[in-house]
Amino acid sequence: MREYRKLRLRSVLPALGLLALCFGVFAVSFRLYGLPLAAVAYPALVCFVLLLVYGLLRSARAARKHRDLAALTAAMTAEMLPEVRTPDDADYRRIIVLLQEARRAQEDAAARKYADMTEYYTLWAHQIKTPIAAMRLTLQNEDSPLSRRLTAELGRVERYVEMVLAYLRLDADSTDYVLRECELDPIVRGAVKKFSGEFIQRRLALDLQPTRLRVLTDEKWLSFVLEQLLSNALKYTPAGTISVYCEAPSVLCIADTGIGIAPEDLPRIFEQGFTGRNGRDDKQASGLGLYLCRRVCKNLGHGISAESEPGKGTTVRLDLSRKPVRAE
Repeated sequence: MREYRKLRLRSVLPALGLLALCFGVFAVSFRLYGLPLAAVAYPALVCFVLLLVYGLLRSARAARKHRDLAALTAAMTAEMLPEVRTPDDADYRRIIVLLQEARRAQEDAAARKYADMTEYYTLWAHQIKTPIAAMRLTLQNEDSPLSRRLTAELGRVERYVEMVLAYLRLDADSTDYVLRECELDPIVRGAVKKFSGEFIQRRLALDLQPTRLRVLTDEKWLSFVLEQLLSNALKYTPAGTISVYCEAPSVLCIADTGIGIAPEDLPRIFEQGFTGRNGRDDKQASGLGLYLCRRVCKNLGHGISAESEPGKGTTVRLDLSRKPVRAE
């Protein structure tokens, strides 16, 4: 509004300058002809008052028009524009309509491009599951240090594919969330079981305590969150213990004795693409795992938080309580 007032004042200055110039011309003319200057002062004062009144009325009208246009900035259509009263208004309307059409064309093109990209990556993620399943069946017939290592790496590939699918589904027009009251312990055990090979290979201890909780959630998406948190715990715990336990009343904790998180990084670990000091050391970090966890927890109505101390480990808490909703 302050900038608008400056522009209005700047637009009035030429008119005031022209008025002062006219009064100067009259004053010089009266002086040359020997006429009294008072004859110029009185008309000048009257003209100034009339011009001031006209200027105030015009400014009030322009201010109302400015407010109307400002209110239409966010979502404006041609039908919502103010009434055309001058040729300039008609020209402005045509320009605005053309700009709106160009903007809609760009938005439609961007939406089509995003839809095509989403369809391609979704198809790719589903197709890549076939060779992954074939490799897993092949590795099941062997029991050697190499096969166990390859199985662990294959599990990591599967989690990356699931991350891609989760990322694509988060902004989809429709979601597949199905909220039901579920036993928490089977969900936790299922997520932990997928990492059993890595626990054995890396000789990490697992402290899994029963929760005996029933929570209203989506089993598939909660499993995705738990797998991401366990994957992070395994990645940054070279030795020690990973614990899964419950805090009253319905807070699930995943704690590790790993390298921890720097204090300056902790407030930002759930941001998209943020990797922090640990991520810079681990070149494979994407900064998407915890971001996806936060987005999924928000959609499910769960809370997620973390506390950590460098060199002593990290504890991530999932608050699985939520406002009552109708279970499907």
